[in-house]
Amino acid sequence: MRRLVLDWDGTVTEVDTLHLVLERFGDPGLFRRTEGQLGHTLGLHEVIAVEFASVRAPLAEVVEWLLEHVRIRPGFRELAERWRPLVLSSGFRELIEPVLAREGVELELLANELDPSPEGWRVRFRDEAVCATCGEACKRGSLLEDPVTYVGDGYSDRCAALAADRVFATGALARYLDGLGVPFEPFSDLHDVARGLERPAR
Repeated sequence: MRRLVLDWDGTVTEVDTLHLVLERFGDPGLFRRTEGQLGHTLGLHEVIAVEFASVRAPLAEVVEWLLEHVRIRPGFRELAERWRPLVLSSGFRELIEPVLAREGVELELLANELDPSPEGWRVRFRDEAVCATCGEACKRGSLLEDPVTYVGDGYSDRCAALAADRVFATGALARYLDGLGVPFEPFSDLHDVARGLERPAR
């Protein structure tokens, strides 16, 4: 059976929750500067580490705020129940699991972890291995099953999407794949993905 792999931030969630946290609890100016360097002078792990070092709030306070503000794309619960996807995220287990619990969904999750501190949050990356294809520590190495359908929206999804057998994309990932001439299926919510999975790949 084809394995379904979902990105979390901006894919399952309507808005990237990492960006929400950084704008609310971090240094917004630093966030905007480092995001502009992503993929140019800084790699993804460097950007994440620098940005979250500016967050000093207690984890419980951040989680409480997220649970009040994070919205999930329509269709997520139905997609999760039908396809039992793997959630593969460049975000943080400590910020994802409470939202999954709020939604009443239990799924396999691969994500980074946090060491929150009043001096700044430290990131424990789940995989530091550098990809031979993109030159960064990326998600491609976690696509261990074949075939794979990948669903994503952003920079962290690029290499994994290029390795997948079928891709549903939105946002920056869709623009990136379109620029390369790589086939993908667009989506606006996860009902679109669920319906697409019932059809043969294009």
